[in-house]
Amino acid sequence: MKEFWYWVEEYDRGLIASAIEAGARAIVLNDQGKEEEVKKLGKVSILRQGIDFEYVLIKGKEDEEMAAKYPPNVKVVVETTDWTIIPLENLIAQREELYAVVKNEEEAKTAIKILEKGVKGIVLKSKDINTIKKVGKVLEEEEENLPFVVVRISKILPLGLGDRVCVDTTSILSRGEGMLVGNSSGGMFLVHAETEENPYVASRPFRVNAGAVHMYIRTPNNKTKYLCELKAGDEVMVYDHKGRGRVVYVGRAKVERRPMLLVEGRWENKKVSAVLQNAETIRLTKPDGNPISVAELKEGDEVLGYVEEAGRHFGIKVEETIIEK
Repeated sequence: MKEFWYWVEEYDRGLIASAIEAGARAIVLNDQGKEEEVKKLGKVSILRQGIDFEYVLIKGKEDEEMAAKYPPNVKVVVETTDWTIIPLENLIAQREELYAVVKNEEEAKTAIKILEKGVKGIVLKSKDINTIKKVGKVLEEEEENLPFVVVRISKILPLGLGDRVCVDTTSILSRGEGMLVGNSSGGMFLVHAETEENPYVASRPFRVNAGAVHMYIRTPNNKTKYLCELKAGDEVMVYDHKGRGRVVYVGRAKVERRPMLLVEGRWENKKVSAVLQNAETIRLTKPDGNPISVAELKEGDEVLGYVEEAGRHFGIKVEETIIEK
């Protein structure tokens, strides 16, 4: 998830409070002596130009070259005088720790999407409360788009008892949304959120009963974790049936022993498999976004999945030969 900083020259309680409420994680404050006042408004970092980051106003090629020369671990904030994306494109290709000053939500949208990678974070300079809120929403709704595939179910095998993980988030999920999990990082199913009610169980739209503890779950920045590693405060990705992803936060990861089910399917020559709890409330996702319970699932059914070349090292995608069965 992209970082959100708010830059204010002089202390203004209302503006800073609005920025924190909109999701800003850091306040750039040049007004000396107001740090304690800011800390009273919320838990947020207070950053100083020249101490916590370097600032470069880009007026021409020389300024762009200067911004590129800072050591790789130095955070560099750049501001363009006429908001052209060319300097940002050039710098994004050279630096990881790059932040862009923006003045509105449109500039924020552009900065986080340039070259598909975008800057590491945006730094908002605005005294308009509505703009602060809009920019916060842009970052909250920052999307990752994945090319989902239609997986045809080929095997359903009841297993014995196993430990499974319910991922309770701090967000309300909608019909058609879920999390990507799988026995392999190279093939994952979209496991649907518990948005559906039935005569026996109320809906839990904040929850995805994600499956066995050993499985991979997709997290931000094209990374994965084992389900057993999840804990309160972790970031995980939620996707809708069109492949649009957003970041949500884990409120609780609950491990319980339950009867399990091996589900396998194929897309072209790729196998997708997962071990899920054997219960009516556990659902995969049809191509149209509707959930289908694993209790009703049968060979030949089509559900949504995601495939890539397998190979992860500590959750990071790597280029190497790995065989997972």
